[in-house]
Amino acid sequence: MPHKRKGSPYWWTKITPPGGGAPIRRSTGTVDYREAKALESKWRSELYQQNAWGKAPQHTFAEVAAEFLSASQHKRSYADIQRRVARLYDHIGPDYVMEEMRGDDVRAFIAARQQDGVQPATINRELSILSAMINHAIIQLEWPMSNPVRGRMLKEPEGRVRWLTHSEADRLVEAAKTQRSGDRLADFILLGLNTGARMNELLKMTWSRVYFDNALLHLEGEDNKSAKRRSVPLNDEALAALRRRWVWVASHCPHSEWVFAKADGERLGNLREGFKSACSRARITNFRIHDLRHTCASWMVSEGVPLLDVKEVLGHSTVKMTEKYAHLAPHRARDAVNQLGNRTTGGSPAEVAKQRQTQSGHSERPVQLIEGLLGRKRRA
Repeated sequence: MPHKRKGSPYWWTKITPPGGGAPIRRSTGTVDYREAKALESKWRSELYQQNAWGKAPQHTFAEVAAEFLSASQHKRSYADIQRRVARLYDHIGPDYVMEEMRGDDVRAFIAARQQDGVQPATINRELSILSAMINHAIIQLEWPMSNPVRGRMLKEPEGRVRWLTHSEADRLVEAAKTQRSGDRLADFILLGLNTGARMNELLKMTWSRVYFDNALLHLEGEDNKSAKRRSVPLNDEALAALRRRWVWVASHCPHSEWVFAKADGERLGNLREGFKSACSRARITNFRIHDLRHTCASWMVSEGVPLLDVKEVLGHSTVKMTEKYAHLAPHRARDAVNQLGNRTTGGSPAEVAKQRQTQSGHSERPVQLIEGLLGRKRRA
C-alpha cells in the first residue's frame, strides 16, 4: 500500500518483485492517494508481466518526466527545467512510449520548434532537458531505453558580445546622473563596468560582503548563476561608487543592510527602465544591463589580462565561456607567432626579417609564407 515518507509530500510505494529479490521503493510523484494506488497497481502488473512472460515494461513520457522532475526539485534551475519539460510535454504528449522514441521523433520536434520561430539555442536547451530525462531513466531507474537525442543538437551562432568604449561608458554614466535617483543608477553602472558582476549579484549585495580595507567584494553562491562563492577585487572607481552608496544609505536609511537600498531601507528590485532611459539619452543602442559585464570582460582582455584571470573575476565555470572575448586580444596571437620566430633564429622579429631579406635578396611577403605552408598557390 502507498505510504508517506518523512520530508516528502508524495506517496511512496514498496513492491516486492514476483520472482523475489530486493523490494523496489519509489515515489509516485503525487499527493493524491487514489492516484498513488493506481500507479502502484500498474507497476505491480508490469513486474508480473516481466517475470511471467519476459515482457519488458514500457514507460510513457509522463512517467519519465515525473521521475525527472521529482529528482530535480532541489536544483536552482528547477523553474527553467519545468518550463522546458512543459514545452516537450506539449509536443510529445503524456502517453508517448519512450522506449519507442527514435531519431525521427527528435527531428520532428526540432522542425516544429523551428516553425514556431524558436532560435537554435533555445531548441538545444529543450533537447538537453529531454536527453537528461532519458539519461535519468536509464541510469537511475535502470529502465531499458535508448537516447536518440545524442548527436542531434543544432549548430548555434556565436554568442552576442556587445560592449562599450570608454567614451561611451562615460556618456552613459553622465546620462544616468540626469535622471531621478540618477546617482544610484550611475554608481550601479560604474560597479557593473568595474567588477563584471551580474545585475542580481549587485542588487542583492549587502554591506557585510563589502570589504573596504581589503578592496574586495564577496559574492555568495546563492546569489549568482554558477552557485559558487567568489571574491572580486575592487579598483578605485568601484570603491568610490561603494563609498558614495555608503554615505547615501547612512543618511537616508542607516539600518538597511542593502548597498542598493530604497529610501525606506528595502532592497531595490529593478533598474531596467532607468537604465533603458539612460541609454537613450546617451544615444547608445542595442545595449542591455548584462552588457556591462561584457564590457568589463572586453576591457580586461583588450588590456592584455589573461583569459584565466578574466574567468576568475567573472566567475565562469569553465574557460570556454570566457573564450568568446579572445578575439579582442589579437596581440596574444601576434606575440605567440613572434616567439616562434625567436626560437627558430635566436633573434628578434626585426632581426629575423632582416636576416631573411639578406639571405633571399627580398622581403618575404605574407602570401608567400602561407603558400609555403600550404604547399601550393591559390586556386583561381
